[in-house]
Amino acid sequence: MGKRIVLALGGNALGKNLPEQMKAVKKTASAIVDLIEEGDELVIVHGNGPQVGMIQDAMTELVRSDPVSHIPCPLSVCVAMSQGYIGYDLQNALREEMLDRGIGKGVATVLTQVEVDPEDPAFAKPTKPIGSFMTKDEAMRMVEERQYDVMEDAGRGWRRVVASPQPVSIVEIDTIRSLVETDHIVVACGGGGIPVFKTGGHHLKGAAAVIDKDFAAERLAEEVDADTLIILTAVEKAAIHFGKPDQKNLDSLTVEEAQHYCEEGEFAPGSMLPKVQACMKFAASKPGRTALITLLEKARDGISGKTGTRITA
Repeated sequence: MGKRIVLALGGNALGKNLPEQMKAVKKTASAIVDLIEEGDELVIVHGNGPQVGMIQDAMTELVRSDPVSHIPCPLSVCVAMSQGYIGYDLQNALREEMLDRGIGKGVATVLTQVEVDPEDPAFAKPTKPIGSFMTKDEAMRMVEERQYDVMEDAGRGWRRVVASPQPVSIVEIDTIRSLVETDHIVVACGGGGIPVFKTGGHHLKGAAAVIDKDFAAERLAEEVDADTLIILTAVEKAAIHFGKPDQKNLDSLTVEEAQHYCEEGEFAPGSMLPKVQACMKFAASKPGRTALITLLEKARDGISGKTGTRITA
């Protein structure tokens, strides 16, 4: 019997623009269908960094060119747009690849809202850069006109920054579970999900935030009762002393060992650190659950224990 797997795709699996994405999803779909052929149930989460930035830039240019006809587009709506068009490409590529191999499974994208806590400390200190670079004058105007938070980004110019809160719950989880239980391949929580929080009554309000897709994938993996969380990245294995002469690739880690390395600063913030932290949280959430960090093309070998970094309780 196959495993129930939540697979988190890194941004490198999708390209940086539409033509790149259309090529990239074909390769990505081939590797994913390799897992489906093994009999595994899959829920797929993807990043959206380049894509949501592209959408935000396009919307900003519309407002700049004709501020009378166009109004600023909320970031939550831009995330929803990115979920839709990335999901469209992914589900088409997966469907085609499965039919080419004689697999008759359905595949669907769920536009997914993810609840965050408006009191999350991340909102008090936005740090996630999004969108295009601006001059200082442009950035200050955005602060005045739209109440944006901005910061200077490594000497390259000024950018808008938003909060990156932790996911609390997945609003469409019952829909996702129903699709998984009826043997569908599901694309969900794209870009970490559309961040929302509860307001009066039953209303969900979009938040000016970006949820880390690895933490969203972990939350989703718990809520669909997955056996395995796989976080795909640009390296085959996590490592300590990364990029140094004494670099050591890691085959397996306990949660306790991983925590020690996190405290020692072995994993880069914004890069490998959230991946390891998400894997630790999932592995510790229930006996028997495992997490894996590896390359997309090595996912099948990773599941069989031949490569990747495996994290267990």
